[in-house]
Amino acid sequence: MADMRVNWHRRHKDGLSAGERAADTLRNGMGSWPFVGIFLASMLAWALVNTYVLAANAWDPYPYILLNLFLSMLAGLQGAILLIAAKRQDAIASAMAQHDYDTDVRAEAQIEMLMNINAEQLKLLQELRAMRDRP
Repeated sequence: MADMRVNWHRRHKDGLSAGERAADTLRNGMGSWPFVGIFLASMLAWALVNTYVLAANAWDPYPYILLNLFLSMLAGLQGAILLIAAKRQDAIASAMAQHDYDTDVRAEAQIEMLMNINAEQLKLLQELRAMRDRP
């Protein structure tokens, strides 16, 4: 049967709100090459349609003031989304650091216990050798 243990990372992800999940999804989408390609294609299409296709009847003729307004709004929204995602990433890094610390503390306690057992075994071996060497 498959191991069904749930680690802290899975519990953390399961506890996210819809907004936090959306911020992560948007961050992952905006930080990808497909997004860059689609964005550049959209800008080129906007410029071509408004400059050549519609020519005299363009809804946003050169210098594309409406496009600049949309890009400014997009930049503001992206900034907020990226800050939300960065804050979430900090929370994840903090949780990972705490988990690592807790693991290290437990390991240190177990190592200390093993060292004590080892010291006791060495003491018993020394006593056995001493008993063996007695005439």
